[in-house]
Amino acid sequence: MAKTALITGITGQDGTYLAEHLLAQDYRVVGVIRGQNNPKKAEVARLYPRLEFVEGDLTDLASLIAACEEVRPDEIYNLGAISFVALSWKQPELTGDVTGLGVTRILEAMRRVVPTARFYQASSSEMFGKVRETPQNELTPFHPRSPYGVAKTYGHYITQNYRESYGLFACSGICFNHESPRRGSEFVTRKITLSAARIALGLQHELELGSLDSRRDWGYAPDFVRAMHSMLQASEADDFVIATGETHTVREFTELAFAAAGVPVRWEGKGLSETGVNDDRGVVVRVSEKFMRPAEVDLLVGDATKARKRLGWQPSTRFADLVQLMAKADLELVREQLPD
Repeated sequence: MAKTALITGITGQDGTYLAEHLLAQDYRVVGVIRGQNNPKKAEVARLYPRLEFVEGDLTDLASLIAACEEVRPDEIYNLGAISFVALSWKQPELTGDVTGLGVTRILEAMRRVVPTARFYQASSSEMFGKVRETPQNELTPFHPRSPYGVAKTYGHYITQNYRESYGLFACSGICFNHESPRRGSEFVTRKITLSAARIALGLQHELELGSLDSRRDWGYAPDFVRAMHSMLQASEADDFVIATGETHTVREFTELAFAAAGVPVRWEGKGLSETGVNDDRGVVVRVSEKFMRPAEVDLLVGDATKARKRLGWQPSTRFADLVQLMAKADLELVREQLPD
């Protein structure tokens, strides 16, 4: 009999790719929607006609209990969160409520209604923050540097607590940065590729960014949802780092994206290093302090050895290919939006 999966955060990048992956394996997939007038619901429903929806809210335990009672899922994937790090400083209380306490609420709903289901928590490399060792693995201590990272750390530990206290099959995937053409435009990678496309087509004239020297481990989102699913098929529940093991700077990402769009770059701003391309004929990419974080995370790179050995997971898409894929997709998207 086909399994049923319940997914929070269904309208986000990971939610749509996970739904696609599970539907291809004949799952019944039900997405949790906060309010039936969710503006993204229609677009996701158009992409995946077999996808079902149920109303629920990570800030409301009763709604999550009702959703579990209605759907009776075999697997629960908690991808819902206030996930934009910069926003977490402006709304720290909401971030803690949704991204942190929301995990407790959905675990509690599962414990009360479907305790034999399997649970996946979307943990984050932002939990490592001011890193204690490089690369980071499942045993690296956490030192989060944002309200988002703190909330994710709470969610990670409460998942472990419910696993150990109640015997639930509850896993966390400590996911490093993962991107795609479906990434929200507020995230730096998508901001860069969309800007490169708009500049290439004459719709924008410059780009402002924060720290260019921050190093991240960037992978491809469809690879990461495969790992999420694999965790819930394992013989026992555990936590896994999901990462490529490579690290690249924001500046590298920008240069590759603009090259893919055929746009030369001229860098301006304080603190720029001398490395990298700087074309005097190019479009201005400016470093602006207004995009700097109050506490910066300088280096994140993951060691996914455990996932490779235990889950047989490997990333399929290299960094340069990922950037080009995103840049080309945004060029096509912006062209389609041009008036005839």
